[in-house]
Amino acid sequence: DAGDANAAFMSLTGKTRPPIGHVQFCKSNPEHCNGVAGQDRIMELTNYRWDELIRINHLVNQSVIPVSDMELYARPEVWTFPGRYGDCEDYVLLKRHYLLEKGWPAGSLLITVVRRPDGEGHAVLTVRTDRGDFILDNLEQLVHHWTETPYAYLKRQSSKSPRRWEGIADARGAVGPVASTN
Repeated sequence: DAGDANAAFMSLTGKTRPPIGHVQFCKSNPEHCNGVAGQDRIMELTNYRWDELIRINHLVNQSVIPVSDMELYARPEVWTFPGRYGDCEDYVLLKRHYLLEKGWPAGSLLITVVRRPDGEGHAVLTVRTDRGDFILDNLEQLVHHWTETPYAYLKRQSSKSPRRWEGIADARGAVGPVASTN
């Protein structure tokens, strides 16, 4: 079932529109959004790689202070690599960058938009592994399987092209617009 909450991997529903913040990020940082042939790979999740996920999630969560884009830039949506301050998608960009530096394939590190239980939009990093899809989140120190998070999954980057986005079939999904990500 496409919306099976127990599925190891997210089920995708096809092409969808990328978040405007991601489009603007790609215009300003094309080197981070260009597709690489053969990048649609999942990572073998060894003990070493699992520890790496935990370390990088913790490092970024501890080094960046959460601040909204409105507070920081006086604009509702700015995706960028954070300095000392940033919001959820900034954490995701930095975690993705560090994992790419460690040799993770780009197609296994996907920016993902979810809806929090309070209805707010939020960004997390989906890490595709041979053991399923795992989530790195600035609101959580632990790395969890996607089905073990409280979120409704809406869309994520395509594993084949960082500029393309795909919808996610998630039975927990709620109807209605997503408020800005935090």
